[in-house]
Amino acid sequence: MRNLEVLFQNTLRKMSDFLLFEHKTHPLLPRKKYYSRLVNNMTIALLILVSSLALGTLGYHYTCYADARWTLPLSWVDSLLNASMILSGMGPVVPSEQMTDGGKLFASGYAIFSGVVFISTVGIMLAPAAHRMLHRFHLEDDEAKKKP
Repeated sequence: MRNLEVLFQNTLRKMSDFLLFEHKTHPLLPRKKYYSRLVNNMTIALLILVSSLALGTLGYHYTCYADARWTLPLSWVDSLLNASMILSGMGPVVPSEQMTDGGKLFASGYAIFSGVVFISTVGIMLAPAAHRMLHRFHLEDDEAKKKP
């Protein structure tokens, strides 16, 4: 039972090292660990973007049509194009006449979702740099207060 507790505590410690930033009383993180944190955050942001793009591609493929008679589904490449355009904030390529009502509802929801994903991924990517800058300013303030 004790081994299980130690394993659990070690796992939590590793997760906190991966997810959490150092406290303001701790020294500045060494550059190697800082770059590792940057890579981790970029990887998380990339995974979020890829999964969002896959979700949008599937949604467009199954809810939009390549012809006005609604007989030919949108191709995978066109679905990817539409999902990419929405996710990047450019807007859809498929005209609304080629969308079912379900497709229009999907496009509306996906556009809102994409806005949130964009803001979140930018935050995830910038968090380590912003934290390091604020941490450095805080350390400089503490050093200035200690000097007589």
